[in-house]
Amino acid sequence: MNAPLGRLGDPNRAFWLTRSVARTVGVNLSDAMHEGTLTAADYAAMVTRCRMCSDPEGCELWLAMNGAGADFAPDDCLNADVINSLIA
Repeated sequence: MNAPLGRLGDPNRAFWLTRSVARTVGVNLSDAMHEGTLTAADYAAMVTRCRMCSDPEGCELWLAMNGAGADFAPDDCLNADVINSLIA
């Protein structure tokens, strides 16, 4: 028997939210892949985790309030550990 999948959010929205949170803390995910500190599979997993988030509106609010920059990704971000580990 297979476990039911939870609802996944819009992949385009998740892609841009993931990139935006990373950019807000000074991380360029494309550069991280080019440098080898992030694999394409890791990046895809980040977008998938973002799609599983139950509060993308909260992320958008965080981005609106922190658009000028933040030290770390928000604690409730499902990708916070990965993004924070890439901060130079």
